[in-house]
Amino acid sequence: MSRIETTASRTAEWTCVARAASSLEPDYHLRTDDSVARQLVPKYVDLLLHTRLGRRLYKAIAPTGLFEYVVARTKYVDAAFQQALAERFDQILIFGAGFDTRALRFQQLSRNARLFELDVPTTQKAKIAQYNKRHLTIPGNLVFIPINFDTDLLPAKLEEAGFGKGRKSLFVMEGLLMYLQPESVDATFRVIEQFAGQGSRVVFDYLYASVIREENLYYGEQHVRAAVVRADERWHFGIERGMLEPFLSSYGLKLIDEKDASELEREFFTASTGAVLAHVNGSHALVTAEKA
Repeated sequence: MSRIETTASRTAEWTCVARAASSLEPDYHLRTDDSVARQLVPKYVDLLLHTRLGRRLYKAIAPTGLFEYVVARTKYVDAAFQQALAERFDQILIFGAGFDTRALRFQQLSRNARLFELDVPTTQKAKIAQYNKRHLTIPGNLVFIPINFDTDLLPAKLEEAGFGKGRKSLFVMEGLLMYLQPESVDATFRVIEQFAGQGSRVVFDYLYASVIREENLYYGEQHVRAAVVRADERWHFGIERGMLEPFLSSYGLKLIDEKDASELEREFFTASTGAVLAHVNGSHALVTAEKA
């Protein structure tokens, strides 16, 4: 039995703390709009993050470039989430939701859509407990679906929860695929292919396969891999660089956008002078795809 089946995911908790810290950054390049995350972390952590020294210490002990990656990824997925709601997508499904707060942050925009969060029961229960403890109201259009991605039948879970087939949907997989076994990744994308209506989109990040092989080609790769090992949440899946489009097409998807670390730096961390203000961990890339 893996550790995340018995306790909440440490990497999900780390991401929540990173978002909480970024919401307090005075520099908009490093700031995200996730003040809800601050209400989910322990009070002493929130107090520490409210100080500039506390945030500097936190970023100093984080894996190289990973805080910056989480900031960029949060902004990227936030934009995709809001765009789907603006375009009146019928439903949004977040795989491995962790401590994702978008259902609360964007509830005014999402009133006409149904939101679904999939995650392992331990992490999901910990999140709901924090919502209740902090007196945060869970939106009525949000459905929690507990699941073990490696053993449970995903189609049955979705149908039981009321997730509709053939509807225009956004599928979000943020910080998830690399932790799944390859056969679970395949099964997940097969389900997306089965359930997605025309014009549906998939937003996810993935790990380069060379990182799994420990080739150490990218900025911060060794540090983030060591942090994942310490958290006892091993990586299992990656995509070879340059093979993303064939991977997507095998599931009836076409590539709309892909951003590696250098592109994320240009979009989110470049000053008006052209200077790069922060460097992003290079082991991952962000993707938007659409049902072909």
